[in-house]
Amino acid sequence: MSGARPNPVAEPVAQWRRWLVLGVLSLGAATVVGRAFQLQVLERDFLRQEGNKRHIRTMLIPAHRGAVTDRRGEPLALSAPVESLWAVPSALLDSPQHVTALAKLLNKNPRGFEKFLEQRKDRKFVYISDPLPPADAQRALSLKAPGVFSEPAYARYYPAGEVAGQLVGFCGRDGDGLEGIEKSQETLLSGKAGSRRVIRDRQGRVVDDTLESVAAASGKDVQLTIDLRIQYLAYRELKAAVAENKAKGGLIVVADSTTGEILAVASQPGFNPNNPPERRSSGTRNRAIVDSFEPGSTVKPLLVAQALELGVFQPTSMIDTNPGTYKVGALTVRDVHPQGVVDLAKMLAKSSNVGAAKVGLTIGPEAVWNGYQRFGLGEPVYSGFPGEVNPLLRHYSEWGQIATATASYGYGLSVNALHLVRAYAALANDGLMPHLRLVQNEQATPPQRAVSAQTARNVRKMLEGVVSPDGTGIRAAIPGYRVSAKTGTVRKVSETGGYHGDKHQSVFIGMVPAEHPRLVGLVMIDEPGAGAYYGGLVAGPVFSRVMQGAARQLQIPPDDMPPPPPRTMVQQPPAPIVQVAQHGSLPPPSPEQAR
Repeated sequence: MSGARPNPVAEPVAQWRRWLVLGVLSLGAATVVGRAFQLQVLERDFLRQEGNKRHIRTMLIPAHRGAVTDRRGEPLALSAPVESLWAVPSALLDSPQHVTALAKLLNKNPRGFEKFLEQRKDRKFVYISDPLPPADAQRALSLKAPGVFSEPAYARYYPAGEVAGQLVGFCGRDGDGLEGIEKSQETLLSGKAGSRRVIRDRQGRVVDDTLESVAAASGKDVQLTIDLRIQYLAYRELKAAVAENKAKGGLIVVADSTTGEILAVASQPGFNPNNPPERRSSGTRNRAIVDSFEPGSTVKPLLVAQALELGVFQPTSMIDTNPGTYKVGALTVRDVHPQGVVDLAKMLAKSSNVGAAKVGLTIGPEAVWNGYQRFGLGEPVYSGFPGEVNPLLRHYSEWGQIATATASYGYGLSVNALHLVRAYAALANDGLMPHLRLVQNEQATPPQRAVSAQTARNVRKMLEGVVSPDGTGIRAAIPGYRVSAKTGTVRKVSETGGYHGDKHQSVFIGMVPAEHPRLVGLVMIDEPGAGAYYGGLVAGPVFSRVMQGAARQLQIPPDDMPPPPPRTMVQQPPAPIVQVAQHGSLPPPSPEQAR
C-alpha cells in the first residue's frame, strides 16, 4: 500500500539499565527489611517503653480512709466519694466557648479562669476545681469540653465541726493527715491505695482500661475515748466563758480518773476543719496539749501529799502564816488574806503562799522535786497527740532556797493541762496515777503509784474545803455532789523578764464526786480582761457547769450527804506549829488567795 510507514522496531534495553533498576529496588527492599528488623527486633523493648510512656498510665485508686468516731460511735471524721476536675490547658483554650461555659458552671469568673489557663498552657495537667460531688462533676463533663477530665477521690468531712476540730485535725488535698488525730493515726486511717493501668490517647482520654489492676485496701476506723456529748458541753461553756471574760483564750480537759480516758479536750480560739481557710489560723492549736504554763497554786495539793507521805507533816499539823508575809532576803511572799495559824486543810482552802513556802522549805528541795516527779510533772504524758509539749522541771540540784519556795506554790516549772489532770487523777484514784489515753483499744499502760491510798484520801478531804463558803472555789460547787478541787491564779511571764502585774491565767481543777471520784476536770482562762481574774471566780463556774453536765450524762450518782465534820481524816496527835527559818529572797508571789 502506497504511503504506509513501516512499524518501528523496539530497540533492546541496555543491560546496565536493568541492573540499575533491580539494584535500586533491592537496596530499597533491603533498607525497609533492615529498618523493620531494627525496629521490630533490635529496638523493640526500647520503643515499647517509649510508647508506653506516651500512652499507658498507672492511675491510683484511692483507698477509703477510715472513720474517726467518739467512744459511742458518733462520727467525728468521715470520707465521702468526690471527683476533682483537671484539664490540659492548651486543649481547653482552643475552645473559648467551653472555657466560658465551664467557668460559669464552676462559679468562676470567665476572664479570670481563662487567665489561669493561659498562665499554665504549657502544662499537661492542672486541677481546675475543688473536689466536687460526683453529680456536679458529671454535669461539668457533660459539656464535653476538650481536654477536661475528672479524677475520683475521697473528701474528708467533720460532722462535729469546730467542737472537735482541734482534736481530730484535718487532711490535705492528697488525703494525708496534717494535724491532730488525723496525723497521729495516719498509718491506721489511710489504708493502701490501689492502681490500674490504662491506655490514653494524645488528648488524655482513656481508650482502654482492661490492663492489670490492684484493688485498694480501705483504712481502719479509729475510736477515741472522747464522749461527744461532754466534748460539746465543754467546748460550748469554754467558748462562752472566754467571750464573757474578754479573755485571750482558754482550755478545758475532762478525764475519767480511774481509766485515764480523756472524755473531752478543747481550747479557744478554735477553728472549723470543714472550712479550708480557717485551717491556716492559730485556732488549729490544741492548747491543752501543745502549750505549757506555770501551774501556780494548783500544785499545792501535790506538795502537801508529798509532805504527808514523808511523815514530816500530819493532817493536823499547824503552820504559822502570821503576819501574812514571809520575808526571804529582799523579797517577800504574801498572802492576800492573812489567816494566822492554819492547818493544812485551811492552808489549801485559803491557798496560802506563805504556808506552802514554809512546807516546801521544811521538807527541802530534793523532797519537793521528788514529789512532783512522782506525780509525773517531770515527764511527758505520752498522749500520742502530735506536738505534745514536754514539761519543764529543773533538777533540784539547781535549786536554791528561792527556787524551792517558789516551786512550792507553782512557779519556776511548766506543764501542760494533761500533766495536772494526770496528777489529780492519782489523788482521785487513791494514789494510783493512770496513763491518759485519747484512743480506745490502745494497749493499756499499768498505773503507777504516786502516793499511798491514805495520803490521797486525806488530801481529797482537805480539798473539799476549797469548794466551801470559807474556800476560794465556792463558785465551782455542784448541787448534789461534793467536790474536791483547787484554784490557781498565775501571773504570766513577761517577754522582758519577770512577771506581768496585770496578765493572769485563771485555773481551776477538781474531782467529782469527792468521796469516790469518777471525773477530773481542769479549766484555764488565759488573760481574762473583764475585771475578775482569780481562778475561783473565772474558771470555777465553767468547771461547775461542765462537770455537772458530764456527771448527768454518765449517770454518776450524787453524793449529797451532809458535809463531814472538819476532822474526819486519819486522826493524829496534835502537832506543834511548824517553824521555818528565814532564807533568801523570793520572786513575786501568786495573787491566788482572794475569792
